[in-house]
Formats: sequence, C-alpha cells, structure tokens
Amino acid sequence: MLTARRRVVATAAALVGALLLASCGGSDEGSGEAKTLRLWHYEAPNSAMGVAWTEAINEFEATHPGVTVEFEEKSFEQIQKTAPMVLNSSDAPDLMEYNKGNATAGHLSKQGLLTDLTAEATRRGWDKKIGEGVRTTSMYDAQGVMGSGKWYGVPNYAEYTMVFYNRELFEEHGVEEPTTLDELTAAMDTFVDAGVTPLANAGAEYLAQQYVYQLALSGADRAWVDAYQLYKGKTDFHDEAWVHAAETFADWVDKGYVSKDSTGAKAEQAGLDFIQGRTPILFSGSWWYGRFQEEAKFDWGTFLWPGSDLTLGSGGNLWVVPEKAPNKELAYDFIEITLSEKIQNLLGNNGGVPVAADPAAITDPQSKKLIEDFNTLSKRDGLAFYPDWPAAGFYDVLVSETQKLITGSAKPHTYLGALQEAYDKGVSRR
Repeated sequence: MLTARRRVVATAAALVGALLLASCGGSDEGSGEAKTLRLWHYEAPNSAMGVAWTEAINEFEATHPGVTVEFEEKSFEQIQKTAPMVLNSSDAPDLMEYNKGNATAGHLSKQGLLTDLTAEATRRGWDKKIGEGVRTTSMYDAQGVMGSGKWYGVPNYAEYTMVFYNRELFEEHGVEEPTTLDELTAAMDTFVDAGVTPLANAGAEYLAQQYVYQLALSGADRAWVDAYQLYKGKTDFHDEAWVHAAETFADWVDKGYVSKDSTGAKAEQAGLDFIQGRTPILFSGSWWYGRFQEEAKFDWGTFLWPGSDLTLGSGGNLWVVPEKAPNKELAYDFIEITLSEKIQNLLGNNGGVPVAADPAAITDPQSKKLIEDFNTLSKRDGLAFYPDWPAAGFYDVLVSETQKLITGSAKPHTYLGALQEAYDKGVSRR
C-alpha cells in the first residue's frame, strides 16, 4: 500500500530544524521546487523501529519545507526477493531498508546497485557514532564480503536473538526460568506432558533455520563463525556442531517441542502464537520486543540462550541508497535524522537497541534489560550473524531444507549434505 504523507507543519521547531539542516550540509531541495523522498521499509508500525521511523518522517518533513515523504510499506520477503530487479530499474526508491550480510547488501554492492556512502559516513560522523561491532555489516569489499572496504549501508539500531517466555504459563506449569540447556529441555518436557507445544515456530520463514543455527552455535567458537560467515577457513556441515544441531532439532520435532504443523507457517503466525498465549516460548529477535510490549497481555520475560556464548545478531538492517536513486542528498538527510539523539532515545524506550542514544534517557525497565543483555553479548564478542548470510540464495535453501527436517522427509545427514552442496556452490560463485 502506498501511503503519501503530506503534512503542513505549523509548529515552530526552529532550533531543531536549524541544527538538523546545518548538519545536512546543504541538500539540493533549496530551489523551492516541491520534491519527494521515496522511502521503503518493512518494520511493523508498533515495533520500536516503526515508531522511531514514523517520528523521523515527521522530523524530516518539519526540517525540509516543500519536501514530501512517500512511504511504501513492503514486507521483508518482498524486498528480499525483488530488490536486485527493482534497484536495477527506474523504479528504485531514494532510500530503502535492506537486509545486511554478504548474501544481500554485499551481493548488491558487488553488482554496483548501491551507492558508496563512505564519504557521507565520514563527513557526517556516522563512522564515529556507530561502534565497530555494529558497523561490521555496513562495509563490504570488492567481493561483497562484509567487515572492510566501503560503506554501503547504515544501521541505526542493533539486534540479537533471545528466548521470549510467558511467565504466567511457566508459573502455571511449575517451570522456573532455565539457566542451562538441560533445564530448558526439562521445561519443554513439562509442557509437552501437559499437552502444550512449547516452541513457537515458522517453517516457511526464518525462525526454523535460526533454531538450528543457534543449536550449532552452542558448540561453536568465533573461528567457526569466521570460517562460515567470512570464509576464513573451511566450513564442514558434518562437523560436530552442525551434526548436533540437526540431530537435536529433528529430535525436538519428534518429541513435540516443535509442531509439524508449523512447517508452512510464516513468522507472523509464530509471533501471534506467542502473543495469544498458545506457545510459552519463542526464540527470535529483538525486532519483536516493542510489539510484544504493546500486544502481549500477560507477564513475559526474556533470557539469552542458555549454555552458549554465541547467538544470532548484528547491527540492524541497513539504510541503503540505491545507485539509481534520484534524490540521494535527501536520503542522506533522513539517515542523519534517524541517528539523532531524539530518535535514538525514542527507539530505545520502545523496545529497540539504539546505537547512539543517551543511556540516561532510556527509562523503560524492559528496554533497559534488552540493552543490558545486548551489551553482555557485545562484551563477549557474542554476535554470530545469521545462517543465510554467506551466499546469495542460501536463505531459500535453508527454508526448504529445514522444512524437510520438520516433516521428516529428510534425515539430519541428508539435510546437512544438501546445505553443504548449496553453501559450496554459492560461495564458489562469489
């Protein structure tokens, strides 16, 4: 749905406007001609990012008289599948949220579809605001490998995965918050014995493969991650970590921890299963946090995956500026606003993980816990990125093959062999 925001700003935000315009370095909208910034993102309106970006649009229009923001709502899946085609056409937006990693932003940068933002990152100080661990996914070399080279995207939040749990259901069934994987397994046994499927899952999208990857990470270290994600060594899908992951996940399906009916489910359904109290546990990302704060009508909490120093996470999705974008300066100005302290504080108080907020301004207790756990992961170098990143098209392979693992049509050894073949083929094409 295309939603055009055309607001007449009657308030005198003179000081804020002057500061922001000064930092923008003179965009070319000063000619007096009406202009439009075309913006795509896929954050839910009541998510932390959706709330923050809506306010950023208000700020942008207040400080850019005569400029309108046209926001086009897209889903993650839509952008994931159509971005290369759209960005190579005249329909490219001025600014777009896009998935980070070698298989996505790295792949597009290598194809010349994204604008090099290195000069803007330096001129506007984004390279100082965004910490080293978070900006790993901003930079890509000539081969599209993250971590070095030129800036092709700007994250203005961070993200990581955690275990969300329904405290009321835990209490009802006499289950304590697990601190080890054995305790988590025992908790799931208790729920199954009571006729409750413990884990929310979505086989048709990212959730199922992320369970498998987390189980592998529980037996891995940073060198293992670097080999898999950055090609600094050989990746063997029949090593101890991957075999444990595939066998454990298949066992969890057999034991009823994961419903076979979730094979065709989308992430939205898994989220609703948790929100509506049908499943007591959801392992997923901080992008759900703000939504759960608003929609879950029960007492819930979170904890990091027990027994693992590593979990899925990184800097957040990137703002990228298509190479064919007609209004690049306006896009840079919008990115600048999303990194302002006001927007960053708003993000932090609505269940997001900001990268440039004032810590003293984050007052919501749950949001403080979210940020504290992220800091714990950052200090122990615990962010291990996402399983689909190493090669273009690997996401779809992970979805389809993990669905087979859920249905039982593929056994763990066959599953891992299929992943090895697709991974090797994808990496060799880089």
